[in-house]
Amino acid sequence: MRILITGAAGFIGSTLAHRLLDRGDEVFGYDNLNDYYDVRLKQARLDRLRPRAGFSFLKAALEDRAALDAAFDAFQPKRVVHLAAQAGVRYSLENPRAYIDANIVGFLNVLEACRHKGVEHLVYASSSSVYGANRKLPFAVEDSVDHPVSLYAASKKANELMAHTYSHLFGLPTTGLRFFTVYGPWGRPDMALFLFTKKILAGEPIEVFNFGRHTRDFTYIDDIVEGVVRTLDRVPGPDPDFDPMAPTPASSAAPYRLYNIGNHTPVQLSRYIELIEEAAGKKAQKNLLPLQPGDVPDTEAEVSALMRDVGYSPSTPVELGIPRFVAWYRNYYGV
Repeated sequence: MRILITGAAGFIGSTLAHRLLDRGDEVFGYDNLNDYYDVRLKQARLDRLRPRAGFSFLKAALEDRAALDAAFDAFQPKRVVHLAAQAGVRYSLENPRAYIDANIVGFLNVLEACRHKGVEHLVYASSSSVYGANRKLPFAVEDSVDHPVSLYAASKKANELMAHTYSHLFGLPTTGLRFFTVYGPWGRPDMALFLFTKKILAGEPIEVFNFGRHTRDFTYIDDIVEGVVRTLDRVPGPDPDFDPMAPTPASSAAPYRLYNIGNHTPVQLSRYIELIEEAAGKKAQKNLLPLQPGDVPDTEAEVSALMRDVGYSPSTPVELGIPRFVAWYRNYYGV
């Protein structure tokens, strides 16, 4: 199968590309290699993919409609996994326009390309951040998500609405995946695990927000990729049980679905740090701080819909995942 992945130089995108190539798919990677974080890490991920049979790549932005259309014309993908986005909750407070350009305009270009080029299924990354000010745990895809607390979250909610519109108007099958705090080898340098590991190994103090009390549904990268592959292989149709008199955000009379992908086992940040300390063999110097603007105190995924429809739920515990990351970090950076 020919599958186009946007964000192919990213953490999830590059790992997914390897998985799809392993099973014999052709993969076209699309990424602008922006400098939101260290481009050398993105390039290193790409360097591992480039020699592989069946992989091709184009460096271009989502906002570049002509480049995106040309990529679709040349590769003619049957399915698309859209992972590229301007990431980061905190950065959206500093540079909001980047989120509109990449996450709204860019996503529209992806939808239009899928609509006009005969794509049979679009899977796209949403985020657990859409739950925003919600406090009912666990977060379920049937819940209302109308109270985002960051522009990043609002842009991801907008993506879900835009996807539904294209599913409804043009019959484009779309599946949105709300990822919950992804971590693991080759991860993003702006995420807590990467930052904490780097500073603990260097003997530098770490910033611990909400005084280490908040919880996150940390989800290991292999579990995320397994969920992406299983949903990619399941093209949604109209939900025969959808009731317009009692609508749910999770499905539709259109070929549209939403799923949480999370470990459904929240871990307190203080425990997370303890596991990093154990794997690193060093104690952390902690600078305890209040909750940051745009952050939420707790996340927990309700994944029964994912289990029901594709027979899968993430299961890798942090006790396994964190040592794997620390071992990768030490090897990659030689520390």
